Amino acid sequence: PCVEEEEKRLCACLRARERELVHGGAAMAKHTGSGFNGWLLRTSSSIPQRYVVVFLTFLCTCVCYIERVGFSVAYTAAAEKGGVDEGTKGFILSSFFYGYVLSQVPGGWAAQLLGGRRVLLLSFCLWSITCALTPTDAGSVAAIVIARLLVGVAQGFIFPSIHTVLAQWVPPHERSRCVSLTTSGMYFGAAVGMLLLPSVVLNRGPRAVFLVEAAMGGGWALIWLRYASDPPLSALPKALAAGFGVSNVYQKNRSLLPVTVDGEENGEGLLKDLGRKIKPVDVVDKSLDAGIPWSKIMLSLPVWAIVVSNFTFHYSLYVLMNWLPTYFSQGLRVTLKNLGFLKMLPYLNMFLFSNLGGVIADLLIVRKILSVTSTRKVLNTGGFTVAAMALMLMTGFRSATGAILCSSVCLGFCALSRAGFAVNHMDIAPRYAGIVMGVSNTAGTLAGIVGVGLTGKILETAKARSMDITDPHTWTTVFMAPAVLSLASAALFVAFATGERVFD
Repeated sequence: PCVEEEEKRLCACLRARERELVHGGAAMAKHTGSGFNGWLLRTSSSIPQRYVVVFLTFLCTCVCYIERVGFSVAYTAAAEKGGVDEGTKGFILSSFFYGYVLSQVPGGWAAQLLGGRRVLLLSFCLWSITCALTPTDAGSVAAIVIARLLVGVAQGFIFPSIHTVLAQWVPPHERSRCVSLTTSGMYFGAAVGMLLLPSVVLNRGPRAVFLVEAAMGGGWALIWLRYASDPPLSALPKALAAGFGVSNVYQKNRSLLPVTVDGEENGEGLLKDLGRKIKPVDVVDKSLDAGIPWSKIMLSLPVWAIVVSNFTFHYSLYVLMNWLPTYFSQGLRVTLKNLGFLKMLPYLNMFLFSNLGGVIADLLIVRKILSVTSTRKVLNTGGFTVAAMALMLMTGFRSATGAILCSSVCLGFCALSRAGFAVNHMDIAPRYAGIVMGVSNTAGTLAGIVGVGLTGKILETAKARSMDITDPHTWTTVFMAPAVLSLASAALFVAFATGERVFD
């Protein structure tokens, strides 16, 4: 009851901060005219600030995955034109993940220290510039690898930073659907990329794809700089009690004059500057001064349940994202352009199922149909089990329609599972959500390195044994590996996961 009361009080404070931002934005909107910027400012000024932040993080993941799919599509076309073998192709496609894995834990640390909002902005600026400078000559292997490594390092800071931002802004009872909406941007972006970018490559060439992606990244950075903000400093003490996260950047702002909520009994308080009436904020939980509990995090079984699930999810996702174009063109002899709208269905399905999972999870928890622990386990296990079955049936279909169906079911239910493991960071460690996300996403990135590279080796070995990779059954091992992983990780999550707070 005490925690619930603190959550209500914090939400009142956040609402007051949002009203403050709304009133300020409305005043500014009067001077912006009738252009696009004015429309955007007037629209954002009427929406609670936490929803603005959540929507911008949705756009963030959307743009990131347009970039990832775009490189796969553009480089596949360049590699086929340049006669690049499958082993080299697999190495280049996986080089992104070598950079990505290096910055996951540092990304969580940086977001904790500097604030996720700042780190996200810097990350987007770096990868957008690098993307624009990526060479398109398939023979320039070293230059392409270096470019992909840099893009990977820059994007590695993104998801730990997002989880730090969301842990600060989103109340626990909205956690599942807000995180699901944010992560569904990945799939929406992949769907848009698969639909539009093959035509861009065909008509304008790979260079046009890289320039479009860089422009989108720069555009998002400008919008984020203009419309994103941090929660009010006065909300911090109550946030900790209610299960919100926090970054150490607040510690550096203790000299700021505090604000509080006046009349918060009725939940309709307004922020008031107390000036010199009370001392600067000293009520911040003193445990923030302590170091990050690295040993407890690394030895925690609930954390490892998340880590394994994250590895499994990304193994399936990255193998399908990077090798489906090759499977269609060589295994099924169908070009992506000829698939039309069908080629975006797997990722569109992920977008729909991700948000559906978030809504279901919050509904089960808020209405007390299931506990938080049971909700996470049911969605995670159900999602991975159905995904495994779809992967096992993939090569049984010798048509593009059958492959699209299986990959859509697989990726859709993988996305559903994220309402289990992907939200669990903020359940067990709201204060260190970015750190735990960095650790688990390191495993997810290793899945990209292992899965994408291993798939190339599997196909090269098949060719060395005189097997025909234009036969769909030659790809059975490629899809069976993530199927087995899915079943194993589902069992592990049931055994060790929890929805209770583990790290205070």
